[in-house]
Amino acid sequence: MIYNLYLHPLRAYPGPFWARSCRFWYINYALRGELPFSVYHAHQKYGPVVRVGPDELSYADPESWKEIYGHRPDRGHIPKDPNFYLNTAAGDLSIIAAPSKRHGELRRLMSHGFSEKALRDQEPAIQHYVDLMIRRLRDLSVKGEPIDLVNWYNFFTFDIVGDLAFGESFNCLETSNYHPWIHIAFEIIIAGTMFRVTDYYPWAKKVLVKFVPESLKKGVKAHIALVKSKSLNRLHMKTDRIDFMSRMADPKNGVSEKEFIASSDTVLLGGSETTATLLSGVTYFLMKNPDALAKLTHEIRSKFTSEEEIDVASVNSLEYMLACLNEAFRLYPPVPGALPRRTIEPETLIGQYVPPQTTVAIYQLAINRLDANFSRPTEYIPERWLGDPRFENDSRNAVQPFSVGPRNCIGRNLAYSEMRLVIARLLFSFDLEATPMIEDWTNQKIWFLWDKKPLWLKLHARDVKLRPEVEALASVEASQKATAKVY
Repeated sequence: MIYNLYLHPLRAYPGPFWARSCRFWYINYALRGELPFSVYHAHQKYGPVVRVGPDELSYADPESWKEIYGHRPDRGHIPKDPNFYLNTAAGDLSIIAAPSKRHGELRRLMSHGFSEKALRDQEPAIQHYVDLMIRRLRDLSVKGEPIDLVNWYNFFTFDIVGDLAFGESFNCLETSNYHPWIHIAFEIIIAGTMFRVTDYYPWAKKVLVKFVPESLKKGVKAHIALVKSKSLNRLHMKTDRIDFMSRMADPKNGVSEKEFIASSDTVLLGGSETTATLLSGVTYFLMKNPDALAKLTHEIRSKFTSEEEIDVASVNSLEYMLACLNEAFRLYPPVPGALPRRTIEPETLIGQYVPPQTTVAIYQLAINRLDANFSRPTEYIPERWLGDPRFENDSRNAVQPFSVGPRNCIGRNLAYSEMRLVIARLLFSFDLEATPMIEDWTNQKIWFLWDKKPLWLKLHARDVKLRPEVEALASVEASQKATAKVY
């Protein structure tokens, strides 16, 4: 502790005493699911650069995005922290954790499935799942009971990504229930957070392993088996459809079986849970801000006269919709914590010396809510994204939910298209009513991702012109019910 406080190369950087002296502060809040909140409070007290561990710095200056994560042709990239980016549960390094050269090769292959052309080709599949979700919500709304939209957003996103990554849906929307794998995946995220922080003290990991429930151990094995099975099915599937894994599945492109499985695992969780999280967040903030909800509802209903008019191209022109999504990204980023890098040589970041072997990162929850970056930072105000002069000094470039640089999120366009479609269809088809059960909804733990609570709303279906596909679904279901009664 004496060395860390008074002799360490980072000794001049400010931060909480227990963060600078040892790992106690970091581990304590990480294991409580509160680390990003604690880092945010530390930035409020100590400024734009905070020492959150003996060898770790957190940055909340908007310029630090480019310096830590951006393209740096003159210096080379700061590599990912190997202690954080481990093998996936399915084994081997995925596209996220691969070394820079290999990451670039894998990304070029995968980018084919996320291009604008691919998105146009994938729109019928996306619309199918939106149709199915709206149909299910219409059926439930008739009962007049609260509906947990967190569940339905997760059903929607997991079904889409399952289809476009593995070639088959998880059928969550069909069954109105979670596939068992999804529950296992959430448990693995929580367990992974706990095991990652014990890397600082190997003896603690040995102790923690002894307390891992047998159910979780079995769950991990089941997760690995399912991912391998679905990945291998997709790898050997014969299809002309462009999906996320098309180029990687082509044997001519030299992707190993292990790389394919690991990358499929990463794409599945990264492409589903994060989108569902933002959909949940923007819905909550709209319900808590009736003026914003009214403006967005008016924008949607004044533009469209039928569900059939709502497609990927038409929702792109909804300016207030984009502002609502961006403001939700600011206050409720799907990845609120750090994506750390580890210096391998001396660096100068935002004008300050950083020695080798230092972990550097940005906590999105902290940088997005800091007074220095935003006026009225804790309030949900979409107008700050629309040129409102009250917010002309806001540092909107601080909000980077998809990160920046060569390792930014490849699924940005898909995510925005899904979110715009879902919110447009939801507010066109239903009047939403809040329930008292959502009052403290944002009071959540963070295990790398948010541990979301149920979002209970009442939905009141409007009499609107349905898409033919939705009418067809209703007709098929009515026929099936009639047949069941006969037998």
